[in-house]
Amino acid sequence: MARISNVHVTLFLTELDLDEEELQAEVQNLLPQLREVDGVEAVDSVAVEDTPRGAKAFGGFLLGLLNLEINPANIKTLFKFLGDRFGNKPIKLVVKAPDGRELNIEASSREEFEFAMQQAQDFLNNTQKTQDS
Repeated sequence: MARISNVHVTLFLTELDLDEEELQAEVQNLLPQLREVDGVEAVDSVAVEDTPRGAKAFGGFLLGLLNLEINPANIKTLFKFLGDRFGNKPIKLVVKAPDGRELNIEASSREEFEFAMQQAQDFLNNTQKTQDS
């Protein structure tokens, strides 16, 4: 049986309408919580290599962005956590499959998180089928 590669997810909290200090506090509060979600193998702030003009950075990291690595079997658990945590707040996610394809998702309500979770699961299932072929 082939080993299933982890999925990379970038979480954008920049739509939360927080000032820089509040956004940094939100990220720092969220990091340990995400590390406790089943299937999350790694989570970190997005490091700044060359900050693009107009991008906001704090301490060498882009404000409001987090990178996660998760076992695809646990993507539902991640979306449930995010839906519970940000149920009525807008966030963006980019789900990157092991083959490099990406799915961009936005959600700002519990219903949208449910729909986004289904989109991500379908995307990853189709990716797995493609790899198995």
